[in-house]
Amino acid sequence: MQNPAAPQNVDMFHQRLRDVSENLPKRMRQCAEYLAEHSDRIAFCTVAELATAAQVQPSAMMRFCQIMGFRGYSEMQKLFKESVSAGFPDYESRLTALRESGAGSPSALLAEFVDAGRMSLENLTNSVDPRSLDTAVAQLSKANMIHVVGLRRAYPVASYLVYAFEKMLIPAMLHDGTGNLSQRHSVRKGDALIAITFAPYSEDTVALASHCAGQDIPVVAITDTLISPIQLKGVLPLCVSEVDFGAFRSLSATLSLAITLAVSIGAEKNA
Repeated sequence: MQNPAAPQNVDMFHQRLRDVSENLPKRMRQCAEYLAEHSDRIAFCTVAELATAAQVQPSAMMRFCQIMGFRGYSEMQKLFKESVSAGFPDYESRLTALRESGAGSPSALLAEFVDAGRMSLENLTNSVDPRSLDTAVAQLSKANMIHVVGLRRAYPVASYLVYAFEKMLIPAMLHDGTGNLSQRHSVRKGDALIAITFAPYSEDTVALASHCAGQDIPVVAITDTLISPIQLKGVLPLCVSEVDFGAFRSLSATLSLAITLAVSIGAEKNA
């Protein structure tokens, strides 16, 4: 029987998922059940990662994509990547919206961003679990080398952490993706990783975190939600949410969490 046409949006995907799930063989049903609960990960994970999580072979996951009407996994993933991108307007659209709202004057923007930063900082103490923070500091303090990765919007946080560690004479390495080169093989046993990523999540950051966790290297993730794709087995998450204004998000709370980590680790190592 010929496969149906591929779903054209995420809603159609979930409808198709419900339609096909009733009469599937065991392995295909495992794929369906996992994707129904974790469709947020499709945009950011490889087919091998999804298959491992669903406890099936990659070939089974590929076959399930075809049952859903896609030619392969990359076509299905493209649908979800486009959905994620659609949720974040481009900068031109954001600026246009600000001008139309009359909130574009420098003094008005300053007041709005100060207020957004204040709310973000107030939320920080509730979003970060104190026990997780203590565990993160303990793990990172024992590391021979602290590797730090954060790309795009997370890059200022990553570079600040490495700067702070250097000033405190703590060995640290920034993974910045220069030249599109992977530096994952520089991570050794006894090291640790701080991985920073927010929606729309960096695939390279998630991949490095996954690689390190798979090697039993401690990974501390600074991210925004409990459904972030970096919430992987072996990864200790520290969640921080930034209040936005006009779809622009500052890094007020994130940098406060970063300096807390840096100073706590420095105090622990120099005790």
